[in-house]
Amino acid sequence: MPSQARASARSIACALALAWCYGGLAQAAIFTCVDAQGRRITSDRPIAACMDREQRELSPSGSVRRVIPPEPTAEERAALDAKRKADAERDARLNEEKRRERALLSRYPNEAAHQRERVKALESVDAVEAAIHHRIEELVKQRAKLNEEMAFYAKDPAKTPPLLKRQFNDNKNLVSAQQSALKQQAEERQRVSERFDAELAQLRKLWAQSAAGPTTR
Repeated sequence: MPSQARASARSIACALALAWCYGGLAQAAIFTCVDAQGRRITSDRPIAACMDREQRELSPSGSVRRVIPPEPTAEERAALDAKRKADAERDARLNEEKRRERALLSRYPNEAAHQRERVKALESVDAVEAAIHHRIEELVKQRAKLNEEMAFYAKDPAKTPPLLKRQFNDNKNLVSAQQSALKQQAEERQRVSERFDAELAQLRKLWAQSAAGPTTR
């Protein structure tokens, strides 16, 4: 047997003997490792000099109770922290998705309920558009009267009253604003339709899963 191996065996045997004397065989444990200089070290507690490498905890009989891995480096700790954070964010996202799915199913237990809500939402858009069209009609009538008054000063525009000019310009700006509002409502109609289409696609899957019963993931 090489001298280093014999010395290692002797140190472990001595440590076990000390553990028997001071701690009792049932409770005794020996920690052993090879340090950075290649020396075999044994102790009755985890070895500080081997925190960066693997250690073994031995039972009083000399069998391996467990292998203690090295402590992670700063880079490894940062990577572990980043992984834990990513895992927590993923779990939170999944939990939020499940909560939203439950809320969606509670609100729309079937396709008829979802369709009623779609119709109601689009009716709201229709009502706003109708009000805008009505306002544009009023402004067009006002413009016709203003045009008649402006025509009176067509031969000499410099004599046009400032109030009439302001009313004419205000009317023009108001019509432009109402036309912009109509465009916004058309975009809103598109958003509403797309939202309900996406919800319906998701709901059909959820309804199918619910009808099939609980599944184990």
